Amino acid sequence: MHAQGNDAARAHPIHLLEVLGAAIVGGMEQYVDNLIRRLPARQFRVTCLCPYESAFTQKLRAHGCAVFIAPLRDEPPWRSIQLAVELIRHHEVDLIHAHLPNAHVVAGLAGGLMQVPVVATVHGMNLTTHELGISRTTGTHLMVVCQEAYTQGLAMGLPPERLTLVPNGVDTKLFMPREDRAARRAALGLPQDVQLVGFVGRLAPEKGPDNFIRAAATLHHARPDVHFAVVGDGAMDRQLREMVANTGLHEYVHFLGLREDTRELYPAFDVLAHTSRSEGMPLVLLEAMACGLPVVALGVGGVAEVVEVGTTGMLLGPGDWEGISIALSDLLARPERIAEMGHAARERAIKHFEIATTIQRSTELFRRLVTPPALSRDVLKTKVLATGGRA
Repeated sequence: MHAQGNDAARAHPIHLLEVLGAAIVGGMEQYVDNLIRRLPARQFRVTCLCPYESAFTQKLRAHGCAVFIAPLRDEPPWRSIQLAVELIRHHEVDLIHAHLPNAHVVAGLAGGLMQVPVVATVHGMNLTTHELGISRTTGTHLMVVCQEAYTQGLAMGLPPERLTLVPNGVDTKLFMPREDRAARRAALGLPQDVQLVGFVGRLAPEKGPDNFIRAAATLHHARPDVHFAVVGDGAMDRQLREMVANTGLHEYVHFLGLREDTRELYPAFDVLAHTSRSEGMPLVLLEAMACGLPVVALGVGGVAEVVEVGTTGMLLGPGDWEGISIALSDLLARPERIAEMGHAARERAIKHFEIATTIQRSTELFRRLVTPPALSRDVLKTKVLATGGRA
């Protein structure tokens, strides 16, 4: 976070407690990292509650956040709720911001007990009945990242005043096109004179990396010169490698592992393929587009809100990995079309998904949910004393 000064405007920043249901390297964690690094330091200070220690919790501490650890299972133990209550009381938390359903439970219950407002960000494309139940029971405000989830929330009876749409964003000054593709490929040990299709994501069923490998195998028959890069790790790693071996693609599919320097990787690709089975508004798409890549994607969740069909990329129906293969083949046959789409993709990222807008909308919501500054704890305490105990 930014360094804080001593001027009066920073005397009483909003104390935000971020409650995370996981602490791996993934889209949710990246969202939180983007948020806390960009919140105005004069207005906010951040504490985090995470379910376990990890490289990500160390990263949070490096940003200047205090980090506390408590079990946050799907049915969290009462001790975790007690710890959250103690944090809120002892550290005078003004607002709780939760991520993932297990964290939504702890945040909603602890916030309700302490009468502190809670906002839960739903990172996926669907609101669960569980999340709606927590909102109705505890008054938790739901912040969603795609229009599909917003429309669903209204359809399921959530009051509009308890639901806010804030699309994800990308820093287009960090994620941008690069000219040194050859050097980047050389650093990764990738071929120089071939077309390269990239996949970036957690190697888990919902992210559909198996769809990517199936599409790659089909495309290989039509265009045997194309190579493929898989960036990420997860439970499906071994299965995917077996799929590659069984289809004879071991010389063409390159597993690059988990990488935090993705902005250095995207410029090495010609096209990004996105093959998820379920998504909210994937940061991977926004990052790739900001780097000037066209995307070929399955149109699930908020993906259709990101990709402008025929202009910045192509969309296929959910699960249509064969369609992904055909669309990639068509696009790779027209390098000039790749360049046109890549340019349009970056322009769309800048115009509609700049992270500064995401942060602005988030902070506006946070300020609205918190007690107005004129009624901060110290001011309220002064009023109580002045009126003989009546607030």
